[in-house]
Amino acid sequence: MGILLAVIAHIPLLIGFMPGFLFLVHLVKSRDVPLRQITKICMKGIKRTSTVITILFLVSFLLPSWFISGTIDELVSISLHVITPQHFVVLSFIIALIFSMILGTSVGTLSSIGIPIISTAMSIGIPLEMVAGALISGAFVGDRTSPFSSAHQLLSHTLEIPVKRQFKSMMLTTVLAVGACLIIYAFLDLRINVSDLPPSQDSFNWSELSLVKFLPPISLILLVLFRIKIVYAFICSIIAASSIAFLEKVSIGNLLSSYFYGIEGIGGGVSNMYLLLLFLALAGAYNGLLEEYKVIQPFLNSWLNSSSNLLGDTWKTIIATFGITLISANQTLPIILTGRSFLNHWSTKHTTGQLARVMGDSTMLFPGMIPWSVLAIMCSTIVGVPFLEYLPYAVFLWILPVLTVLSSIAGNSRSQKLRKVSKAS
Repeated sequence: MGILLAVIAHIPLLIGFMPGFLFLVHLVKSRDVPLRQITKICMKGIKRTSTVITILFLVSFLLPSWFISGTIDELVSISLHVITPQHFVVLSFIIALIFSMILGTSVGTLSSIGIPIISTAMSIGIPLEMVAGALISGAFVGDRTSPFSSAHQLLSHTLEIPVKRQFKSMMLTTVLAVGACLIIYAFLDLRINVSDLPPSQDSFNWSELSLVKFLPPISLILLVLFRIKIVYAFICSIIAASSIAFLEKVSIGNLLSSYFYGIEGIGGGVSNMYLLLLFLALAGAYNGLLEEYKVIQPFLNSWLNSSSNLLGDTWKTIIATFGITLISANQTLPIILTGRSFLNHWSTKHTTGQLARVMGDSTMLFPGMIPWSVLAIMCSTIVGVPFLEYLPYAVFLWILPVLTVLSSIAGNSRSQKLRKVSKAS
């Protein structure tokens, strides 16, 4: 409730989150757990989110360094010739989809190609919320579906199902969702008044591009592609951009000022990020307590007992995993809790492949649709567009839960027909 009020009242999430965190500490302490032990578990939870905190801290340097080195200007120039304004939204989705399937991470995809595409959209006047929604949709295709995705692998291990079988179970709804995205984004492109956009620079001289200024994004993309930790990839990109800025005679004072205050219209800056980083640390402590003391496990164990058909189990699983995501603020905990709690019921009544499909279409996407979720915050921060503005255009995230329910309805119908045929014979 505190988080919801914080979102509505536009106050820092840290303030809204604090009452819920203190209440959780009270619940755990009422089990006669010493405060010292609670502190130790909280520190473990914070440690688990340290990589996320470090990434967002580096994002506050990445954007200003790319801007002040001239990299963003060069990227905008070349992007105008790669992505045509007439098909900007749909092409943004396709490019993000391809990158995410290769990289297997939404954050890596948005960090490597999302920033230059958003910068280009900003410069030519295409609605940023549409482009951000298309980019985040494309980024989540790979985050959910790619065999290289850590979340995809985690779901496979949690449900004890081979990756190949899990991928096959998700294929139908994936194809339908991607097709729906292409249609909707193509329609959005038609709504954009192309006559109001800058004309294409057909006379652009490619030889005038400064290849040196492409080193920051190229180093970032290559390091991520070669599976180097994204933290190191960010650091190398920032160092490359800072070095170029020095070569361009940018003073140390201007560089440090941009790192601290950010760039107007671009974003970044430590001063704009510290409250968010403190919130993520608190969310990590919160998740640590939820996991360690199994606060919500009893509710999950009894949730499916009264359900018997595929549609009923699908609804209950989606509702349960949505509730877990609301209070866990991350992607890992909902996958583990939902998967381990519901696996026995689904493997007995249905198949683990069907559970993988339902969770792939809900559990893996809900963290991108909760404004205080770590993943949603990272996506919003990287693209520089508020969550509530881009969510209606992040079609892949909200259409898959609908498709998986429809798929379960079709599965129910097939089962009923088979039972009728079996009785008749």
